[in-house]
Amino acid sequence: MTTTTTAYPLLSSIDDPSALRELDRKQLPQLADELRAFLVDTVSKTGGHLSSNLGTVELTIALHYVFDTPYDRLVWDVGHQTYAHKALTGRRQGMSRLRMHAGISGFPKRCESEYDTFGVGHSSTSISAALGMAIAAHLKGEDRKTVAIIGDGAMSAGQAFEALNNGGVADADMLVVLNDNDMSISPPVGALNRHLARLFSGSTFNAARRAGEKMLGVAPSLLEFARRAEEHVKGMLTPGTMFEEFGFNYIGPIDGHDLESLIPTLQNLKNLKGPQFLHVITKKGHGYEQAEANPILYHGVSKFQPEIGILEGKGGGKPTYTQIFGDWLCDMAAADPSLVAITPAMGEGSGMIRFARRYPERYFDVGIAEQHSATFAAGLACEGLKPVLAIYSTFLQRAYDQVVHDIALQNLPVMMALDRGGIVGADGPTHHGVFDLSFLTCLPNMVIMTPADENECRKMLTTAFRHPGPTAVRYPRGTGMGVAIDPELNELPIGRGEVRRQGQKVALLAFGSMLKAALEAAEELGATVANMRFVKPIDRELILELAAGHTLLVSIEENALVGGAGSEVARVLEEAGCTTPLIRLGLPDRFIDHGDQTLLLAEIGLDPAGIVRTVRERLGDEPLLRTVA
Repeated sequence: MTTTTTAYPLLSSIDDPSALRELDRKQLPQLADELRAFLVDTVSKTGGHLSSNLGTVELTIALHYVFDTPYDRLVWDVGHQTYAHKALTGRRQGMSRLRMHAGISGFPKRCESEYDTFGVGHSSTSISAALGMAIAAHLKGEDRKTVAIIGDGAMSAGQAFEALNNGGVADADMLVVLNDNDMSISPPVGALNRHLARLFSGSTFNAARRAGEKMLGVAPSLLEFARRAEEHVKGMLTPGTMFEEFGFNYIGPIDGHDLESLIPTLQNLKNLKGPQFLHVITKKGHGYEQAEANPILYHGVSKFQPEIGILEGKGGGKPTYTQIFGDWLCDMAAADPSLVAITPAMGEGSGMIRFARRYPERYFDVGIAEQHSATFAAGLACEGLKPVLAIYSTFLQRAYDQVVHDIALQNLPVMMALDRGGIVGADGPTHHGVFDLSFLTCLPNMVIMTPADENECRKMLTTAFRHPGPTAVRYPRGTGMGVAIDPELNELPIGRGEVRRQGQKVALLAFGSMLKAALEAAEELGATVANMRFVKPIDRELILELAAGHTLLVSIEENALVGGAGSEVARVLEEAGCTTPLIRLGLPDRFIDHGDQTLLLAEIGLDPAGIVRTVRERLGDEPLLRTVA
């Protein structure tokens, strides 16, 4: 895709923010319109995050117009609001391969551009990182500005408040921009808010405040009275008292789509010393009617026709693992009134909407607060309830200490439903769920299951829920193998795998999502295939039985090789003094980039052809005997 000068005449002239800063301010609304149209056109062809990016077009333009980027640092939170930023910082042409293999990332990435000052994909890191950069600039004697841009959802995470708490007392020269796109903590904005923002950020108001502090400094009681009076006045007019208590000078709320409000306010704030806080109101999907009407649907999109919009699914295809979980959750809740479900702001993504509507009093969305979600679940378990924590594998990383200290150590019956286990595709290394088996397997008391198909997933969810200790059921993104699903709530014997194909010489030990590839590879190799099912406790008897009857074992997992399921197989063999050779297949010791799931798995040798190739390379010229399945 080439950006034509006729379609986007102003945008086509912007190859970096210095060109943006040369524009007359009167031209910026036209640039915003072109940039928004460009984003809709681009994302409709590539897929990606849409509504959040449409909401930050004017804010992005204003930030790059006012601040001297990249010398001044813009630190974006989460990163799914940075497509406009990418388009304005020399990557406009690269947007045609957004989130594709060897294309540009959907998130800020330091190695991709000097304008991406901090790599990100998870939420609530921006204020901490920006504070570090601001302190570094001070220590190095550099007069650079640092700006953190954080969404209202990300403000619910504890790390954001830890950073605010530190930033206020550190007295660093930094600006935090709260992009409030939910209207949940703010009144409607208008002329009064614009006037107040300019007033409180302007040099006259702040010079008067400093002069007053100097005069009243000789009388501490009067100075404290003046400060309280100022806070009282601002607290009556704006909702910023909480941020003032952290030590930040609060400005806003202002309209985040009004460049005539944003630019002068940012220009004023740029010249202020100490921690500043700007509260802007934006609308997800702004400027594209379909996305405005349904911002959740248009948050993360596949390819679509812009003039028509997204056509919601007609159903009838194979159910996804997420849907399997959602159906099971409702069925088990009907059978057991002690079930309660928890999610850290991923109700839609985890398939919990139907449950939330049917059992609202048993559904808890705690916001972007993964640490809290784990300990909250532990507290519920202490009182005899049966919590199901639905969380993406990649986000469980953020709650690791709570899983260790609050759940596993106390051997509490908290069930973790880990969605998006393994390679997830276009969201890349920040979202691949490829470390969970490694960091969970080392924990005492844990039971870890990896379903190979939809029906097995349902049975494992039931098994985990009824187990009297901590459990994790780890399933992949997307659909399964298309097997029939037993509607009953049946369990599986814990720690027992099964042989799915009987062969000779080579035994493939498949964990979870790797069973399908293993079965295909086995057809060519004449190999035995075991569906291992459990990573912990692993089926020791089955491993030793396979080792005794074969000359080569191959463990296959969609997880990091270091500390993963293959390491558990090796441990069993070592402890038994078994010398049967073992090949461990999994993810190499590096971060895997973004791209199509099938392509990425093939690249790292976890497709059927890669499995066959690895086995043949190990065996060399030794004959591979075929056998009937």
